[in-house]
Amino acid sequence: MTFADLGLSDELLRAVTESGYDTPTPIQAQAIPSVLMMRDIIGIAQTGTGKTASFVLPMIDILAHGRSRARMPRSLILEPTRELAAQVAENFEKYGKYHKLSMALLIGGVSMGDQLAALEKGVDVLIATPGRLMDLFGRGKIMLNGCSLLVIDEADRMLDMGFIPDIEEICTKLPAQRQTLLFSATMPPVIKKLADKFLSNPKSIEVARPASASINITQRLVKVDARKKRTVLAKMLAEADVTSAVIFCNRKTTVRDLNKSLQRDGFKSGEIHGDIDQGSRIAELERFRAGTVNILVASDVAARGLDIKGVSHVFNYDAPWHPDDYVHRIGRTGRAGASGVAYTFVTEADAEAIDNIQKLIGTKIEVVGAAEVIATVESTEEAAPSRAPRGRKPRAAKPAADKPARAKEPQAQATPPREEAPVTAEPAAEPIREARPPRTERPREEPRDRPAAAPRAPQPNRGRRNEMADDGPDDGWNGPVPEFLNFGFDA
Repeated sequence: MTFADLGLSDELLRAVTESGYDTPTPIQAQAIPSVLMMRDIIGIAQTGTGKTASFVLPMIDILAHGRSRARMPRSLILEPTRELAAQVAENFEKYGKYHKLSMALLIGGVSMGDQLAALEKGVDVLIATPGRLMDLFGRGKIMLNGCSLLVIDEADRMLDMGFIPDIEEICTKLPAQRQTLLFSATMPPVIKKLADKFLSNPKSIEVARPASASINITQRLVKVDARKKRTVLAKMLAEADVTSAVIFCNRKTTVRDLNKSLQRDGFKSGEIHGDIDQGSRIAELERFRAGTVNILVASDVAARGLDIKGVSHVFNYDAPWHPDDYVHRIGRTGRAGASGVAYTFVTEADAEAIDNIQKLIGTKIEVVGAAEVIATVESTEEAAPSRAPRGRKPRAAKPAADKPARAKEPQAQATPPREEAPVTAEPAAEPIREARPPRTERPREEPRDRPAAAPRAPQPNRGRRNEMADDGPDDGWNGPVPEFLNFGFDA
């Protein structure tokens, strides 16, 4: 089967051929004819199987006839992230170059002025993230009552990001008579409920078991100590046949620290995560696509739908917290029929997460190469700590010899009477013995007429409390002590 058998227009077939495609993927072969027949669709397919083209291509032909009006888009595509929205916009530009269709991109992190200007002119296709769309709708800058076609892409990711309430509200603003297409890699109960509520007699297309990994991807687990992850990763990047790789981390701080570490080790790496502004994120992705950097350290913001050709390896530096994220992460490699390798670093704390992943994908992931990698790391690390104590021993010995001499001399000069000052020339042990006896006789005020001071000296807590008692009278009152001070404090 070819794209010509799917009922697409000649102009669209020409653009597809010029893009280098001639055979549709299974999801495209089943979805495109049904979309052209104006049916609602539920598409369940693995990441990297061409879901985007399965709705972009028929939409171009459907929207080829008609006219757009100001602030009233004719179709709406909802994407969970800015990167996915920008990628869909690129697909429309590539496949719709022989059609006179207008398009607008509504995403956060960029200026709103150009987006509003495009809406004022009228657009045939509006590609938006839910947050920015709801913002403009609340300001009265956009009307959705003229939208006849709705696409909800990566619905399970929308659920993870908390966008389902926004999507439900958006659906209530759209006309009741519309065509709705819903695509997802998994079908959790919440998404099933959403489809039942807002889709009318949909055709369900399932080209693979939900949440299954591509057969083109070789999956491996590497058991490592959490403290040795960076060293193991650097060794694998250096020795494995890595042409380009995406390394996923769970936290944004880990992304930043790991990227700096790789750059110090001489790797050409970049980073992308949610704290980077939109312009820098797009620029970093372009550097990775162009080959300026061949290693991209990323958080899960890059795990959904990003189509980057030629990624040979995926490294899960941290095992994903959610099993669904594992399928999307490793889906960055092995795309469009190519083969790829996915390594997941596993520590003792990741046992439960790995079990959940294996239950989800229905296969047992093989553990390979862990013993050899760890052995080489341990052999290299054994040499490094053996040098550190050698440099520290002389430093520790010098203060140990100097400090007693310097500390003991002032004690010998301060505590004994002035007439014994010449004794300081003798060994240091004698002044120490002479310095301690006066401490046992510390009631220096020596009130001989009061028997109450005598029982205080032998008490068990004399160390700290007698020092405080001695310091007070030495600096101030030297007369008789009132009787009430002898009660209640040392009990």
